[in-house]
Amino acid sequence: MAAASVVTDAATEVLMPGSEDEAIAAFGDGAEVVVVGGGTIVLPDLTYRRRRARKALMLGGAGLAGIETQGSRVTIGTMTPVQELVDMPAPLGPCAANVADLEIRSQGTVGGNLCAREGYEAPRGDLQSAFLALGASARSAANGDVTEEPLEDFLPKRRERLLLGVSFDEPAAGAFAGLDRPHTHDYTALAVSGAKGTDGTLRLAATGTGSWGVRLPSAEAAAEDPVAAGEAALEDVSPHDDALASAWYRTKVLPVLVRRVLDELKESA
Repeated sequence: MAAASVVTDAATEVLMPGSEDEAIAAFGDGAEVVVVGGGTIVLPDLTYRRRRARKALMLGGAGLAGIETQGSRVTIGTMTPVQELVDMPAPLGPCAANVADLEIRSQGTVGGNLCAREGYEAPRGDLQSAFLALGASARSAANGDVTEEPLEDFLPKRRERLLLGVSFDEPAAGAFAGLDRPHTHDYTALAVSGAKGTDGTLRLAATGTGSWGVRLPSAEAAAEDPVAAGEAALEDVSPHDDALASAWYRTKVLPVLVRRVLDELKESA
């Protein structure tokens, strides 16, 4: 069965696939397609003409929501509401709980958050650091080709591919720390996530330090000394100014957040 389509005007065609295969076919090569998950980011952009859509791909009926666990492996569909993650272990649960407010978390989706474009006045992609710290892989499609790759490889090309879901192994321990200031109005200005695998592998990642979330390999290498790791993290980021915080302020706060995460991981070991 082909994906249903409704032409709303001469400029925009709304595509409403009823399955994953239909969604992949409707996305095609992604040219002139705007993917709509929960709509909390995309719809305001369209309303204020920051983006224009020749085709709007609505994923609500494509069967791409849900959380599945097989052994220690967790798979989360791209249309899963962010709110469904808040009770999961750190770093993912606390990171999700830090996203906006209940109304936004209930409407916004995992895929929409991970694939959000750079913000106009504030960082986006709050969940990126948690999934990066978990060593998550991203399953995505373009031109009918479905692939799975590390999330850190997917993020730079997230506009070019249709995210179907993310998977990761449950960590032995996790931690999350974010910059919390009243004036940010529930935006995540800066955050650090950490996770330790069952094999002892430590991963650290941050959001709010660049165009998308990044791993902190220099901090990971110095993790035995939290103070040194915090300073080393500055080698892995490119902070910028926006409406929430200056680049200078982020360079002062990032080492503190790294130390907090590492201290929490040590306490939970």
